[in-house]
Amino acid sequence: MKILVLGAEGPVGRHIVKEALKRKCEVTVLLRDPSLFNEEHAALHIRTGDLLAPGAIASAAVGCDAVLSAFGSEPGEGPLLPEAARLIIEGTREAGVSRLIIAGGSGTLLTAPGVRLMDSPDYPEELLPLAQAHADAYDIFAQSDLEWTYVSPAAWIEPGRRTGNFRIGTTLLVTDDEGHSRISVEDFAAAIIDELDDPNFIRSRFTVAY
Repeated sequence: MKILVLGAEGPVGRHIVKEALKRKCEVTVLLRDPSLFNEEHAALHIRTGDLLAPGAIASAAVGCDAVLSAFGSEPGEGPLLPEAARLIIEGTREAGVSRLIIAGGSGTLLTAPGVRLMDSPDYPEELLPLAQAHADAYDIFAQSDLEWTYVSPAAWIEPGRRTGNFRIGTTLLVTDDEGHSRISVEDFAAAIIDELDDPNFIRSRFTVAY
């Protein structure tokens, strides 16, 4: 399978690339600064460009079977998320690609009926602008006519190890018996490529946690 990965500079994007290559995908990445990306693989193709530039995504995605976006995982990208969502949709469509998978945020997951995680009293105030940007981007993706899937991590995501052992939810935050919601970046990436290999959430969302 041929895929384009956006946001490969960030921690989530890097592990999506690694996982996809491990699964024998042919991967193209679109990078503003290729010098910051040190992965090398025979099936990895690096394109220099800014996904916010007109035509950049469409040009890079031509001939691909799917576009995977992890844009927004790098500091400072949050405010650009809604604009990026529109450009990702437009570029994917212009390239003739119908499948789009987005690694998004967890703030819009529900902790109770009608109550989002980002609306909880103990949600960190400094993270609210980023959570809102992800929420706005999600609304844009959800209204597109593409075969989109939005993937939310657990409330807490950090580098760890790939176990391949995690639980899948839909709109509700997944927690363990002690009320914790967490996932490693490695397993989050694995769940995303699982969905690429075996689609189960076309035009819907899911979440991943231990």
